[in-house]
Amino acid sequence: MAQSKKYGKIYLVPCEMGEQDCNRLFPAFNAEIAGSLSYFIVENIRSARRSLKKINPSIVIDNLHFAELDKHAKNLDLNKMLQPALDGNDIGIMSEAGMPCIADPGALVVNRAHELGLQIVPLVGPSSILMALVASGGNGQNFAFHGYVPIKEQRKSFLLHIEQSAKRLGQTQIFMETPYRNQSLFTEMLQLFQPTTKLCIACNISLNDEYIATKTIAEWRKTVIDINKKPAMFVLI
Repeated sequence: MAQSKKYGKIYLVPCEMGEQDCNRLFPAFNAEIAGSLSYFIVENIRSARRSLKKINPSIVIDNLHFAELDKHAKNLDLNKMLQPALDGNDIGIMSEAGMPCIADPGALVVNRAHELGLQIVPLVGPSSILMALVASGGNGQNFAFHGYVPIKEQRKSFLLHIEQSAKRLGQTQIFMETPYRNQSLFTEMLQLFQPTTKLCIACNISLNDEYIATKTIAEWRKTVIDINKKPAMFVLI
């Protein structure tokens, strides 16, 4: 009796969120899996190579095969990227920072992998979104992640809308900005939001200079803080 073809698995491989000791972030199983993989689909090849060497120093990077996800490309050949799994090889998916498939194009690959009947295996790792949420004091049973805030004319209406949602629904609002625009976003929020609205700023999460604080807008207006060019999550309560 002929046996059915065995497909490879798709491992979601988290990476560090800055310069830090990976032993603090990942279980030994991650290093074991990362060391067993020859094929990777990544957001950025250079950062993926660096992260893999940190996760498992014994990995020989030059022996690996990388497919890069271009988030600006209109027609990604997902079938070609996943072909090694259809041929029986396991594949790792990596983001530039933290867990893959959150606010990056890795989700497109996972969706196609499900359509092809491939098994998805998420590995344990840091998520700045969830870490900011649990540290903020906000409602962990009802929350929304909005990704990057809009720029230009939609920005003000977006911020006012999520402030209303936080108050009306009791729904914690989580969002982010490009690091070099963090300081200007913070200044804008101080001008727009009501004094009693609570805002958590979670900056450089999991790094040695991690900063997480929740204050009312009235309190933030009295606080001097420098978050320019530092990765941060904002949580509105």
